[in-house]
Amino acid sequence: MTAAPSELTTIRDLIRWGASCFNAAGLCFGHGTDNAFDEARMLLSHALHLPASFPDSYLAARLTDGEREAVAILFETRINSRKPAAYLTHEAWFAGLPFYVDERVLVPRSPLAEWIERGFAPWLEADAVDRVLDLCTGSACIAIACAAHFDNAEVDAVELSPAALAVARQNVERHQLEDWVHLFESNLFEVLPTEQYQLIISNPPYVSATEMQALDEEYRHEPEIGLLAEQEGLSVVVRILAQSADYLTDDGILVVEVGNSEELLTECFPDVPFVWLEFERGGQGVFLLEAAQVREYQPVFQAALVA
Repeated sequence: MTAAPSELTTIRDLIRWGASCFNAAGLCFGHGTDNAFDEARMLLSHALHLPASFPDSYLAARLTDGEREAVAILFETRINSRKPAAYLTHEAWFAGLPFYVDERVLVPRSPLAEWIERGFAPWLEADAVDRVLDLCTGSACIAIACAAHFDNAEVDAVELSPAALAVARQNVERHQLEDWVHLFESNLFEVLPTEQYQLIISNPPYVSATEMQALDEEYRHEPEIGLLAEQEGLSVVVRILAQSADYLTDDGILVVEVGNSEELLTECFPDVPFVWLEFERGGQGVFLLEAAQVREYQPVFQAALVA
């Protein structure tokens, strides 16, 4: 990639040029954007200190030589490093909220945001939810989004990685939620106090070793601990299923993202009545179980742990 040609004078020109360069370089998009144009726009807005959703009327604005160079350098870094754009800007958006991110945590992109914004109706009444548990919290994006959308809820957020917890703490402080979001360094439920929650939610590691080998280079910049799981990607998910029953209120629900492991999970537990949530904004592989169902099938889940 060379410096931006001098005839590229407007924001629109730079975005189009950047998108062409990204496509020519074969970049992978999946960390906040799904196409080269949106990726170029995101990086340009950061380089020019503009809001992420700047008005389209700005597209005709002319750039200075220094601004054009700053944008070109960031585009070139994206191509040469293959790092997700969020690791270059140190910001990602989730459920309408901004989060600091770096290589210590996954880039927030879960489709769970859509259902958090809906309050998981009709299973929950948002105003009546006062306790939420987020397992494998990473950057704390899910925990913070839950605190923002369940006005009366305190959220316990659990993470095994101390490095990820440092990022989570930074985000909790950024959103001034220290009194509402409580962070725990724990391997799932191990050090949690005895509490019951109306919502247990998790985006745990669920990528199998075979899938890991096939991932594009962008994903390899993310912490493996947040992606890779044993037993073909199901080891952490099965532990959550086996251990959640005692932590759910009678009217509570368990919601877990399993991504491409959806088919394997249903094969392993063919009798379990998983509800697979549907998404208007795209996404799949998220199941919901009511507390009574988790308790009914707990022996089945626990047997799978031993197997």
